[in-house]
Amino acid sequence: MERNEARAIFGSVIPAMVTPFAEDGSIDFDAAARLADHLVGQGCDGILLSGTTGESPTTHTPEKNELIRVVKEAVGDRARIMAGAGSNDTKHAVRIGEQAVESGADSLLVVSPYYNKPSQEGIAAHILAVADAGGVPVMVYDIPGRTGVKIGPECSERIAEHPQIVAFKEATGDVVGGIARGRATGTAVYSGDDALNLGFLTHGGVGVVSVVAHVAADRYRAMVDALDAGDLARAAEIHHEVLPLVDAVMGEGLGAVMAKTAVALQGHLPAASFRLPLTAATSAQVARLRSAMEALNYL
Repeated sequence: MERNEARAIFGSVIPAMVTPFAEDGSIDFDAAARLADHLVGQGCDGILLSGTTGESPTTHTPEKNELIRVVKEAVGDRARIMAGAGSNDTKHAVRIGEQAVESGADSLLVVSPYYNKPSQEGIAAHILAVADAGGVPVMVYDIPGRTGVKIGPECSERIAEHPQIVAFKEATGDVVGGIARGRATGTAVYSGDDALNLGFLTHGGVGVVSVVAHVAADRYRAMVDALDAGDLARAAEIHHEVLPLVDAVMGEGLGAVMAKTAVALQGHLPAASFRLPLTAATSAQVARLRSAMEALNYL
């Protein structure tokens, strides 16, 4: 898929947005609208809702649907809305996808089934079922560190024949393999690992689906724009500048916790509240995050 075509569908700087919760554990939809508006103002042209960073395992379909409606109204035509349709129960994933589209999602993110470790045939059947039902463009998410299974080459080529499956979000840790998959399947490639954003973008990636963009969206926007202009030196400078923040947010594998903590520190959320099994960051983690944010003038 051509870069500009993919960007028209998904965007190029896409935060995997956290889901704000009120003190009673309900979703704070007003805070979600304000956060989405802020992120778009910082340079995001796409928003991913109900991904893992949005605590999708502990939010439910009516909430997910209302979140889409609220955020879509808040950002209007300034950003494209992608909704996570992830489950290890295919029928459940199909229902999530169908209802997300009915609620206004422009596209879907479909992760390979997790925990039950299906065969490559099972992975393909699952993803194709969601793509068939949704009827909108699909970005397939390969993150074997969380799912326990990797989407192999033959499976990738098979699912990419579906007209709605047009991109892969790569969180495999393999820049060479991820770009090769995109070339072999004719799909767009998005970085799903903030530490590897520069690597994916310089080798042909279309954009980033980012956790750290909650804080550094302006810098990632500048990185993408610099690469579009052929200024690799500037893009690399931005990359290395942001790496300590990437480590503070993602270094212990607690991206959802640390991203929500970061935007709460900035005052974009009333508080960093979570649903179990996620719990608040420790004082040491918050101190490290605060230091990284202050170094980049984000606090």
